[in-house]
Amino acid sequence: GSVMFLFEGAFGTILYTGDFRYSRAMQDEPLLRGRHIDRLYLDNTHCGLQQPLPPRHRAVLQAARLIRQHPQHHVVFGVYSLGKEALLVDLALEFHTWVVVSPWRLEQMRLLELPDVFTAEEGAGRFRAVDVAEIRRDTLVSWNMLHPTIAILPTGRPVNVTHPKIHLIPYSDHSSSSELCEFVKWLKPGSIIPIVKGHACQESFQKYLSSDHQALPDLSIPKPLQESVQQQDDTKKQKPVCLMKRAVWHPVPRGVLYESPEECAEQSDGLRGIEVPQHCSCKAAFCSQEDCICFPECEKEEVEEWSGEQPGGAIAAGPGTQLPVSDEDFPGGLAEQYLLTPLNALKQSSFYEAVEDLFSRWEAS
Repeated sequence: GSVMFLFEGAFGTILYTGDFRYSRAMQDEPLLRGRHIDRLYLDNTHCGLQQPLPPRHRAVLQAARLIRQHPQHHVVFGVYSLGKEALLVDLALEFHTWVVVSPWRLEQMRLLELPDVFTAEEGAGRFRAVDVAEIRRDTLVSWNMLHPTIAILPTGRPVNVTHPKIHLIPYSDHSSSSELCEFVKWLKPGSIIPIVKGHACQESFQKYLSSDHQALPDLSIPKPLQESVQQQDDTKKQKPVCLMKRAVWHPVPRGVLYESPEECAEQSDGLRGIEVPQHCSCKAAFCSQEDCICFPECEKEEVEEWSGEQPGGAIAAGPGTQLPVSDEDFPGGLAEQYLLTPLNALKQSSFYEAVEDLFSRWEAS
């Protein structure tokens, strides 16, 4: 089966069975023995199925007997994406053979930490597990043209068999109708909610319900919790309008741009009398709980004309300005060091401090 969930609180005691196959060993479970269940969410998949299902170990013996009757045949099992793994493991160990599966199913079996009886190598074993939809008349004909093959469908549901070599084995991970009645009779819950809505079968369990059943308290969410959840939802829906506006009005300097020698020669004539930012102050534009990214707001002062036109130089570009800088003035590798610095490292200090450190090292060199 699957996993059961047991909830206890002001709402009472609730048991959710999930997909499960009842066995009498469950009556020894300490969390369930002697506990009153107010509400039972029951896996009723086979509730309306009148045909009895044998215990799973008997179904395994039935499948093994069928395989022994076909000693020269390959055996193909039709299974769903999950389930029937225990059957495949038991038969593989019984007949000492690999079970060939697809690569994705093999990865799934490894995640489930099942015994090492599965492989994705074609032809490595006598058994093969495929999707249940592949068990059809045309595929059986194709497989038998290559090698004698039988197909086994382990299921508790009625299936229309379309080929004489397709065999049904009554193996299921869901409880039969009689097993469900025995489980409810032992547990004696106050009420039952069927998981599969199409097969309620409430009448079958009504006589087994607890006679001292009391109405459960209101299961609505408390008002303080509702208000807290609403506040969280409202916070998530808010858009960072202020941050976006500030980012628009305070654009980030573009750093250092490397251009071709031809472009530098054409642009150098018009790069005289340029103003550069000085005496910058930092104003936060994007902030989190830990730190902020700052954009400088600068007062501009006139500086002397830049001279020295050298091909292949670097131009420091800011919003609307470009400054020619020669290779001799700018130490090799210094700009790349800052341009390739991760953003999370620059965020440890303000953007202006990083730029100031860059120019101070440049002047010192």
